[in-house]
Amino acid sequence: MAVLSISRRNAKRTARILGVASASAALALGAAGNALACNISEFSAEAKCDGTKGVITVTDVDRSGTPAVVSVFLENNGADVKKIGQQEVKGEAGGVTLSFDEDWQPNAVYRVHVKAGNQVDEDIKPNLTTPSTACKTEDTPTQPQTPTQPETPKPSASASTPAEDTDSPTPAPTPSQSESTAPAGAASNAPSPATGDSNLAETGADSNTGIIAGVAIALVAIGGGAVFFGLRRRGANSAR
Repeated sequence: MAVLSISRRNAKRTARILGVASASAALALGAAGNALACNISEFSAEAKCDGTKGVITVTDVDRSGTPAVVSVFLENNGADVKKIGQQEVKGEAGGVTLSFDEDWQPNAVYRVHVKAGNQVDEDIKPNLTTPSTACKTEDTPTQPQTPTQPETPKPSASASTPAEDTDSPTPAPTPSQSESTAPAGAASNAPSPATGDSNLAETGADSNTGIIAGVAIALVAIGGGAVFFGLRRRGANSAR
């Protein structure tokens, strides 16, 4: 009887130990399974700038490497406006990042949905809101201006020297005012010519004065001779 009671006690103790061990093993396996299971918390989204272009990135840090499909939608008042894109990813402990090209506007809202087998089928919470400042546009470098050669001024028509024309007569130089105009003082101090002289000079009579004087003297001599001979003849007649 004593032997049986001891055997039963050992059996119960052994069963109790095995139960505790089994429970511990189950808990360990459950924890390990939960650790390896894909979870939405292992996904994150961010709006960034790649140079002058906007991008939306989604990072998967699932160590189990469960294949997942990531979809990005533009939201407006809680409704999908358009689908930006969809890509597949297989996460790892170091993280795997997907990049969606999107010229996002400031304060825009995007919904990011993750589908990983039967483990995950939900959105990343909260929705992604872009920064309040858009990506900067790079300044276009200004091309250096090519220095232009200064234009040579063309000679004006007045400054140009006319070609010499051998056939046309050379114009006489115009007398200056001092040469063409006699001084007023010299003209006023000079004696004015006599009236007769000016008339003779104007008519040219001074050139015929000698001829006229000779003819007059000849006529006077002829007339005097005629008178003399007439008186002499009359005296002779009266003497007879």
